[in-house]
Amino acid sequence: MTTAMTAFPADGYTARWQTWEGDGDETVTLRWENEGWTALGELTRERVSYVIRLSPTWSVRQFLLFRDTDEPDLWLGTDGSGRWGELNGAHRPDLDGCTDIDLHATPFTNSIPIRRLQLDPGDAADVTVAVVDVDTLGVTPVEQRYEHQLDGAWRKVHAKTGTASEFRVDPYGLVHDEPDLFRRV
Repeated sequence: MTTAMTAFPADGYTARWQTWEGDGDETVTLRWENEGWTALGELTRERVSYVIRLSPTWSVRQFLLFRDTDEPDLWLGTDGSGRWGELNGAHRPDLDGCTDIDLHATPFTNSIPIRRLQLDPGDAADVTVAVVDVDTLGVTPVEQRYEHQLDGAWRKVHAKTGTASEFRVDPYGLVHDEPDLFRRV
């Protein structure tokens, strides 16, 4: 049995989070365009915005990060087979094998592998994610494990450090609250 998630409305969907301390928030708007999903995110505390283009099955196609200009400060794309490159066409072999993008400043990016994998309760999957540092624009591959708990919660474990976080998702598969980090508003 595959876990079914509610389909997004045809006219798009907007989700909002606030940091646990209340010193920042995020708004993500999802739109169906060009035969895939586009996520537009604004992070007030970090003063950045991002665009993630996803396939219909939530595989990452492109990632753009904007800090203080109209042009992206970071633009990454993938061919869907785990090969990554930059806007200028330069191959990023250090990111080959990554399937997802992870911004620690947002709970939204945890939703990408959750929707893509659609794990049943009790199942887990190991993924390699491209972790983006919004300050330095550094991108590092990191092994993570996503576990769909029997009670419906999710658990993400950083493979190298063993650091784990648990959270629940809404019917769309978007992270609801991530204790001590983010809460839905």
